[in-house]
Amino acid sequence: MGLAKSEIFTAEQNEIANFAKAFGHPARVAILQHLFKINSCICGDLVNEIGLAQPTISQHLKELKHLGLIKGTIDGTSVCYCIDAVNWEKMKSKMELLLHLDHPKENDCC
Repeated sequence: MGLAKSEIFTAEQNEIANFAKAFGHPARVAILQHLFKINSCICGDLVNEIGLAQPTISQHLKELKHLGLIKGTIDGTSVCYCIDAVNWEKMKSKMELLLHLDHPKENDCC
């Protein structure tokens, strides 16, 4: 069996690509924006706020948690989510490495 495609890239390239997944769907962007706006944990209000079905919201929350951008705590029968501040800062630092690359203006070859 051959190498997984991600294994041919650096750890940093894989990390940036994984963090970028958070912004790959507008629902995840909306969830993150809402969590920042309310600046507290949220348990279940996202269906009304985002306008998607609960299973869809749950899938996006699961992905954001897997990426480490949010964290959740169990509160009775529900899970409360909030931004993971440490990982958010880590993601910003990694993404800045890519976003601050500039094309040299004097070498406009195309």
